[in-house]
Amino acid sequence: MPSYATVLRSFLLCTLMICAAAAVAEENVYQIDALNVGLGAPPDQLDRSSPHATMEALLDLADAKDFTTAAHLLNLATVPSTQQAAAGPQLAEQLYALVDRKVVISWGDLLDRPDALDATATTKSAVAGQTRRSILLWVLEIDNRPYPIYLDRVQVKDQAPVWVFSQRSVANITKLYDTYGPSKMERKLPDWARQNGFWNLMWWEVIGLPVMFLLSIIGGVTTHKALTRAAATAKRDFSKKIIEASRLPIVTFVMTLIISIISGIFVFSGPISALIPPTIALGYVIAALVFVVNVVDRIIDRIIEFDNDDLQQINDDHRRETATKVSLVRRMLIVVIVLLGFGIVLAEADVFRTFGFSLLASAGAVMLVLGFAAREVLSNIMSSMQIALNQSARIGDNVVYKGHICSVERINFTYVLLRVWTGVRLVVPVTEFVSETFENWTIRDPHMKRLVEIHVAHDAEVEELRDVFFKVIDEVEHEDLGDRDEHEVRVTGQDVFGQIVTFCVTCNNPNTSWEVSCEVRERLIKRMQDMESAGTRVFPEVNPAEGA
Repeated sequence: MPSYATVLRSFLLCTLMICAAAAVAEENVYQIDALNVGLGAPPDQLDRSSPHATMEALLDLADAKDFTTAAHLLNLATVPSTQQAAAGPQLAEQLYALVDRKVVISWGDLLDRPDALDATATTKSAVAGQTRRSILLWVLEIDNRPYPIYLDRVQVKDQAPVWVFSQRSVANITKLYDTYGPSKMERKLPDWARQNGFWNLMWWEVIGLPVMFLLSIIGGVTTHKALTRAAATAKRDFSKKIIEASRLPIVTFVMTLIISIISGIFVFSGPISALIPPTIALGYVIAALVFVVNVVDRIIDRIIEFDNDDLQQINDDHRRETATKVSLVRRMLIVVIVLLGFGIVLAEADVFRTFGFSLLASAGAVMLVLGFAAREVLSNIMSSMQIALNQSARIGDNVVYKGHICSVERINFTYVLLRVWTGVRLVVPVTEFVSETFENWTIRDPHMKRLVEIHVAHDAEVEELRDVFFKVIDEVEHEDLGDRDEHEVRVTGQDVFGQIVTFCVTCNNPNTSWEVSCEVRERLIKRMQDMESAGTRVFPEVNPAEGA
């Protein structure tokens, strides 16, 4: 049998557990001395037992215009008891207007349990297994100051606990109503226009939304025509380009501004009010982004002509570096605007607040999916910035990429634009460009040697070929050809067909070195053919099959 001490310890432990459970239960209810004494006893049919029931009661009583009963859903502790009968219905009506206009109700958070415990929550949830005595419905802001709307679970002495709108929330109803309630213009509308139409919108909203967008379109079309006329009458070509480049962002700005002004005069209700702020923010962000891309591009092109052949001049290293850095600043500016705009849109989209912890729980998975889908784009963006920072290839540089002799024309977010000497443009993904080995002829010293390799017979006299080569060098009249003593002739290899003689042509300008080497090759072959005709063996004797 257990000893007396063991039984005593077990009894004390159970007593402590019961007391702790009682303390926890007490913590999950706000104990108050009285609730809405000035209103009298609430109707028996009024259900305030759970957050879900209280919210349903507010909506049902508002539809029935019974705000006298709806006043029992509020904690009127801040209102003197002698004034509660008069102020309660008015505050209830104002609260319903706020809920109808600005609050997107998340019924999943309003559980139909007295203790508001979410039995389906996972162990990772912050409220898993916890009873609750307060639930945040929404947060409204005035002058960057938050005003939350709470449902509280209160208990008067030994009465059953009930869920009502919190004392603090009720104290802020009038101030919030003055900001987010019906505007002065709306109050002047006829009664039929303020009646409910469809889609939970009033008739004036059903009519006003299409009118608002129509006025926005009219404003955009008018602005577009005015700017088109201004561009046509511009006397300077640069002014015309600036007007044409700014036309789309200005039109977007005007359309967004019209929507912003109208939505400020008339306060829309329900989900419309939650969608308009992020839509306005998105419009301004798009206008700013397009302005940077179009107008700043025109200004940059005016300062530095990216497509100008002057960038390829051998003494223009500074201009090439400047053009590349300016291009990098432009791309970084676009990234900053996109990130800031994305943040502004999310900040304006109050609808995300209703997702609560479920949004935070799914954010990691969503970002993982988006990051995986955009990994190539992000990789290209980082690679383009890497090129601009390490200056491995600058705008205007002459490079040899996969056998193509070309110049770097543009370094964009996701691709590098290369112009081949034939005029053909190569569009190369940035990641592919930086992962491949390429020759840069203008990154350091512009002087270079072009190699002209020619197969000759085993018994061909190299010294005679050397004399022929220097005679060709003397004949070529080109300002970019190097000094005579810098040219060389080397036997760089041999095979069963003969010797491989390499004629090293020194060039001062990599931009014209290829043309110079082609001219030297052509003249060399012609002189070798003349030597063959004179009886001096030069070329190896092979048939096409052996050559293949």
